[in-house]
Amino acid sequence: MKNFTLKLICLFALALPAGLMAQVPALNSFSNATATIYIDFDGETVNAAYWNSGNTLNCEPAQLTTAQMTEIFNRVSEDYRPFNVNITTSLSAFIAAPVNQRIRIIVTPTSAWRPGVGGISYTGSFTWGDDTPGFVFSDRLGNAKFIAECVSHESGHTVGLSHQSKYNGNCTLTETYNTGNGAGETGWAPVMGNSYNRNMTGWNDGPTPYGCANTQDNLTIITSQNGFTYRSDDYAELMNAGATNLNASFSKEGIITTAVDKDAFQYVVTQASTFHMEVTPYSVGTYSTGANLDVQVQLYNGSNLIRTYNPSNSMSTTIDTTLNAGTYYFLVSGAGNEFASDYGSLGSYNMVGFRGALAIHEITLIGAVNKSKHSLNWSIIADEPIKTIVLEMSIDGRNFAPLSTINAARNSFEYTAYQNSILYYRLKVTSVINETAYSNVVALKSTESAGKPFNVSTFVQQDIRVNAAENFQYLLTDINGRTIASGKGTMGMNMIYLTNQPSGMYVLQLVGSGAKQSERIIKQ
Repeated sequence: MKNFTLKLICLFALALPAGLMAQVPALNSFSNATATIYIDFDGETVNAAYWNSGNTLNCEPAQLTTAQMTEIFNRVSEDYRPFNVNITTSLSAFIAAPVNQRIRIIVTPTSAWRPGVGGISYTGSFTWGDDTPGFVFSDRLGNAKFIAECVSHESGHTVGLSHQSKYNGNCTLTETYNTGNGAGETGWAPVMGNSYNRNMTGWNDGPTPYGCANTQDNLTIITSQNGFTYRSDDYAELMNAGATNLNASFSKEGIITTAVDKDAFQYVVTQASTFHMEVTPYSVGTYSTGANLDVQVQLYNGSNLIRTYNPSNSMSTTIDTTLNAGTYYFLVSGAGNEFASDYGSLGSYNMVGFRGALAIHEITLIGAVNKSKHSLNWSIIADEPIKTIVLEMSIDGRNFAPLSTINAARNSFEYTAYQNSILYYRLKVTSVINETAYSNVVALKSTESAGKPFNVSTFVQQDIRVNAAENFQYLLTDINGRTIASGKGTMGMNMIYLTNQPSGMYVLQLVGSGAKQSERIIKQ
């Protein structure tokens, strides 16, 4: 008997510009898997008994660029990386899958037939065997991140999951859709809650809307009710004979599939030397954007644990140390942090390491305040040329986010600070051989408030920078009034993308709670 429970997700009403549909890239996350989740971007005629009262739905294509579709695919693929299931954009891959082990999620702006939601699907429909699809309404979600979160959420319903909610200490429901906790790189929310505004999202073992004691073990449901389970373990977790041997310089990729999964690697050192290793989770951008795995590395000398590496404000892990002659082991696993447990800290990672001194020896950052202006200067001592310099900012001294990517030839930057609190700055520097190091942290506080509510870069080559005194909405049009982009920004530094637009003049309208501002933008 079918479960006819509909699952909806709340609306984020930001319109995407029309006419942006590009060729759908043919992508597969795990082509060897039988079970299949098909992200359908290119439009579909739907005749399904349980949708639209059985009447035909002519779903328009998603009106997305190739880059947006690829990002959505990559984000959803990482959500499902622990499982023996293929995320695909290929119709032929969907058709080849058994009818009771596949689902189609149609991403479309055709939404008028189902008002008030960002997506909709039936619980458990993955195994129904009649190709009843789910829907994600791209016109209501506004960007690739939001669409991807909704695709994972709605496909999560199809594999048997209900919503994840939040309760207070008195067992009173406070959020039907759990929005999670924290901010920055390690800010977390459950896929089956409201994960739009958190970076780290994942499967959860937590309460549903049906009571604080009514918990839902996402991983057990997914792997026991749909005809597929976890992927096969890629590396043994036993040290000694079971560990994978590493060369003096190495690069490895792996997947953490469960909370108890550990990948063991053996590293033999014949004479004392410096050692550098980085383990980074899969992401769609810098600073672990879209990552699900918070990496932990345990370093053993023989059977003795030397140290556990698990930085509190970063999902990646870096080791810089000196190793004496001996046999060492690295155990890579997922970890919890201040905002999330290790239950859903799952996904893929890349590990690189080598012996010898780092090319970047020293990064010194200094700062000064002139009214609302924060002036930053720095010096870098390195043996190799510098590839990128990224200035990061934090409001709490722990969770840093990119403020600006700076030309490697520069050694200064000025920022107009609208925040009244102390702001913390640091540099992330990467050499041409992909070694990365951080500067010291500088704390600055303005002596006067800034005047103009929005400071905008009006002559640009790729993207528009908006330094805002408050949260705002924006509308970007070309000189003929055609909408190029619209959305929301936050207090501080924001980027509005013009990369794929031709050179010329554009008009940017900014609206805050107490201010309006228009700027003419010249793209060179």
